[in-house]
Amino acid sequence: MLGGRPLFVLFGSSIVQYSFSNGGWGAALADIYARKADILLRGYIGWNTRRGVQVMDKVFPKDSAVQPSLVIVYFGGNDSIAAHSSGLGPHVPLDEYIGNMRKIAEHLKSLSEKTRVIFLSCPPLNEEMLRNSTSTILSEIVRTNETCRLYSDACVALCKEMNLKVVDLWHAMQKREDWMTACFTDGLHLSEEGSNIVVEEILKVLKEAEWEPCLHWKAMPTEFAEDSPFDLVSSSGDATVNPSEWTIHRKIPWD
Repeated sequence: MLGGRPLFVLFGSSIVQYSFSNGGWGAALADIYARKADILLRGYIGWNTRRGVQVMDKVFPKDSAVQPSLVIVYFGGNDSIAAHSSGLGPHVPLDEYIGNMRKIAEHLKSLSEKTRVIFLSCPPLNEEMLRNSTSTILSEIVRTNETCRLYSDACVALCKEMNLKVVDLWHAMQKREDWMTACFTDGLHLSEEGSNIVVEEILKVLKEAEWEPCLHWKAMPTEFAEDSPFDLVSSSGDATVNPSEWTIHRKIPWD
């Protein structure tokens, strides 16, 4: 928290690390919450929940003087990759994935009474597009949309059990008819259109959550929003216009 702003942390694998690229959902949230909250990126490409559990005490130390107001967590896509014959690789069996996500949730909930948590479940993927875009330096990676569904459903079920907020990305993205071509850059990682779905779903959770204080952007104060004689001068020439709450620059009028 720099200067008193609430801190929102995005924690997870490449869906998080890339969330400021290509019109990503992290960048969109940073714009929506400009002068309201600081968005901190803690994304790690290729990671599974085992690695998330290994570092959660370092990323979110319990003795930190400042604790996040919100943590948005995504793991699952790499866990769901089929096991490699060598025993190497990111695959995590479903039961262990659930246990690891539980550990992450319990740790985050213990940070402070005001730390809120949203989990993002595993999104769908375009298997053909992904096969065509996978680098030849890698051994065969077996990912299926059906396996993504299993890990997504497990995440959603865990959140219901633990009374956590969750965005069911596997179902949310497939509500769009052209999701297979519109939502991805490579069959797996999100395009701007795919990220817009993530933002819309996150904002919906934040608007509907009965949290005190409310963390929806419209309910949060704007930093240094008082009128000033140094603002732009109005057309009448005898007053200034305060632009602090302007959102006219946005392509999407987020709710």
